[in-house]
Amino acid sequence: MAKSRSVIFSLLLALPILWSVSSARADQAFQRLMPLLVDLDGWQGKKPDGMSMEMPNGSMTTATREYQRGAARAHASVMVGTAAMGALAPMQAGMNVTTSEGHMLTASMHGMQVLKSYTTAQKSGALIVALDKDAMFTLSYNGMTEDEALALAEKFDWKAIQAATKK
Repeated sequence: MAKSRSVIFSLLLALPILWSVSSARADQAFQRLMPLLVDLDGWQGKKPDGMSMEMPNGSMTTATREYQRGAARAHASVMVGTAAMGALAPMQAGMNVTTSEGHMLTASMHGMQVLKSYTTAQKSGALIVALDKDAMFTLSYNGMTEDEALALAEKFDWKAIQAATKK
């Protein structure tokens, strides 16, 4: 009898610790970003996925979601951390390249700096939106025109994504 009371008492003492550990795991940084990768009308969206990684010289958090409509494909992602800083470097340099096969242009959309790339023959490209110096939203796509892709990218709430990356 005393042994069973001891076990029950130990479990009761351990419960708050177990709850705090499980809630710490449940509050991964990528989880606040995944709901912002919304369903898109007319598109079949896979389940959002994410990852958070801590390293000695920085951290990285990503949330991604794949979409498909017929032969067209889109991949939305949010990236925060040192990897995003590196990916944003061409945009900060104001790089613009135009060829007969496509282009890579920096511009401003909705008050945010963007990098638009497009390959005409493959009807593919990407839109990178700078959310902060170390945060970005990306929509890469295949099988659609650049105008269709830009309209699709605007269905995501860039300001809400930006706010979520700062938490």
